[in-house]
Amino acid sequence: MYKIIGADGKEYGPVTDERLRQWITEGRANAQTRVRADGETEWKTMVELPEFASSLSAAAGSHPSMSPPKAVEAWAAEIVQRDYTVEASGWIKLGWELVKRDFWLLVGASFIAGIIAGGCGIPYLGILIALILGGPMMGGLYSLYLKKIRGQPATLGDAFAGFGAMFVPLMLAKIVSGLLTGLGLLLCILPGIYLYVAWSFTLPLVIDKKMDFWPAMDLSRRMVAKHWWGIFGFGLLCFLVALLGLLACCVGIFVAAAVVEAAFMYAYEDIFGTRTAQTV
Repeated sequence: MYKIIGADGKEYGPVTDERLRQWITEGRANAQTRVRADGETEWKTMVELPEFASSLSAAAGSHPSMSPPKAVEAWAAEIVQRDYTVEASGWIKLGWELVKRDFWLLVGASFIAGIIAGGCGIPYLGILIALILGGPMMGGLYSLYLKKIRGQPATLGDAFAGFGAMFVPLMLAKIVSGLLTGLGLLLCILPGIYLYVAWSFTLPLVIDKKMDFWPAMDLSRRMVAKHWWGIFGFGLLCFLVALLGLLACCVGIFVAAAVVEAAFMYAYEDIFGTRTAQTV
């Protein structure tokens, strides 16, 4: 018997393995659905359980690296029906507490990710490096933070999870959203600002839910649109935290970046209904 965490963040079960396989076929569960078997204390993703491998593979069809399209559509349809509350200062506080608990891992991972995603500081060639590696690198970093928030085991290697099966969707998400945002800034500035905020959660959705880049961009936009000004204000608060870190002898920017990224992932968990870890 198993229990699962549904797309609405609620716990369901216990149900049999046959019922779970039926839900996979129907698109009600996918590779990233969290499952706990009777007698176990740790929640795992469905893909970590070998007994469901064949069902997940069959549901994924010709795109085993991504969640089945029907499952993604069903989950997204449930998500957009929900609302949420913007807790900007609360997310920052949670981010700070998380970084304090695992300081060297999170600050170190953020530092490495920032160097790689920024093109490694190489003149001219760095732009190409940032375009190709920026999305996968930041997607992997978000995956690391999500594991820590969810109370799952995590190591520095998890920050490079974006260089696996989801490399291309993450790369395209970064390039396409960046180009369209840049175009919006050139045309009238305000459309670019709107799109930048609206697509804030694209990379986390790609890496966490194994979504293709365009559906992830669309879902991020639709959810952010519910409270665009609130998310914009949260972004401004994050900018102020980063600015304070920069003023702290410059070195503080690395700590501030880690806090902002952790806060951002707490926001993602609240908005998309997956957070189950105990808050501080």
